[in-house]
Amino acid sequence: MSEAAKFNTIIRSSGATKPPEDAQPFILIVEDEVLIRETITMALTDEGYQVLAVEDGRQALEVIRASHTSEEGDVPAIDLLILDLMLPYINGLDLCRLLRQEGITTPILMLSAKGTETDVVVGLEIGADDYLAKPFGMRELIARCRSLLRRANRQPQLQEQLVIQFQEIALYPQECRVTVREEAASLSPKEFTLLELFMNNPRRVFSRDQLLERVWGIDFMGDSKTVDVHIRWLREKLELDPSSPQYIITVRGFGYRLG
Repeated sequence: MSEAAKFNTIIRSSGATKPPEDAQPFILIVEDEVLIRETITMALTDEGYQVLAVEDGRQALEVIRASHTSEEGDVPAIDLLILDLMLPYINGLDLCRLLRQEGITTPILMLSAKGTETDVVVGLEIGADDYLAKPFGMRELIARCRSLLRRANRQPQLQEQLVIQFQEIALYPQECRVTVREEAASLSPKEFTLLELFMNNPRRVFSRDQLLERVWGIDFMGDSKTVDVHIRWLREKLELDPSSPQYIITVRGFGYRLG
């Protein structure tokens, strides 16, 4: 069965309709609790979004892979994934990790009844873009969806130079790729944007609040721990010894700088 056929089978079984090419953003909801799934679907549909809702991680993986691997042009791209943490077959954390390992960079808003700091950090570390603890209001959910969609659709400013170089790091803005010591570094969209900001402003100190505003946007509703998590993640990919960083330096009591 082709990827498009798989996708259309899931569309039919869910009762949803396939969005036209010029539709509003297409959002995939992965939630096993029927009432929550239906409530979110109704709220987002009322806002004009195209919505497909599935109840387990396995179905979600099939839909997302179909969306990203179809060569037939008739499977719409998923613009945002709303992902519950506790799911049958494949849980939210494992699904998020798997998608990022496969190079799928669709923005992910993770939901969970577990509101502990550990859950937030783990979710962000494996690639989630935002996190919402249950119970939550539909207004807050919609606001976060809008924020993630705006950031995902924001076009990067054109760079006059084809490459930005800092010591052994080379960043190619138009190609969205980075090399370190002449080897490719696999960065998430947020990591890339964060590094690009640093490399355009070497040795300038940024506070956590400044980084949140410049990289995540003024409408981001998380806290400064998000910055610390992504800095640690960047160091693991750029530094020879992340515990003794040479590139991204902590300025105690203020924030971070490059070099």
